[in-house]
Amino acid sequence: MRYWLALLLLLSGCAGGPAVPDWQANAHAALASYTSAYFAGHERVARQELERARREVSRTGDASQMARVELTVCALAVASLASSECPAFEALEQDADAAAKAYADYLAGRWERLDAERLPPAQRGVPASRDALATLSAIDEPLSRLVAAAVLLHAGRLPPAGIALAIDTAAKQGWRRPLLAWLGFDRDRCRAAGDAECAAARQRRIDYLSGAR
Repeated sequence: MRYWLALLLLLSGCAGGPAVPDWQANAHAALASYTSAYFAGHERVARQELERARREVSRTGDASQMARVELTVCALAVASLASSECPAFEALEQDADAAAKAYADYLAGRWERLDAERLPPAQRGVPASRDALATLSAIDEPLSRLVAAAVLLHAGRLPPAGIALAIDTAAKQGWRRPLLAWLGFDRDRCRAAGDAECAAARQRRIDYLSGAR
């Protein structure tokens, strides 16, 4: 997902090219802080950092750039099993470029019209994947893997082992919000399958995260 954040704000200059405009550097820093705060469940900080990112990008008057910020917000929500809807992006979609529109379709599960070659490299193989676990395991970047797991789940193509991989990915990064969401989903799945031991194990982890014993 670092690749996607860089792509969103055209930050290749940060790696040693021409000087990056202040708005780009500031927006990138704000989005990184927003990601950390959102995943940690720090709502106030997340709201502040998102508003900072929006302000910086709005300085350009470029609706396409603003649309890309909203896609970042949507991607984090999808990774946390919160929602695949992206109304803030939809308000800007008519001025978004083809790559942004493709990513919006990807997050929303509109794969029948998707041009996968316009997606970030880590995500391109997901819509056509016939082996979800292998596809996820091949994605090295944790956030990209979690987004891919979520869209596969919404498409009904994620096996229990893929859910376990998503839980492990969120846990290793210490991402509390998505970890709670994935644990809760798997607890309910285990209950529905009549696997009381699995459900109890997931609930214990949720209790640990929630500070309850």
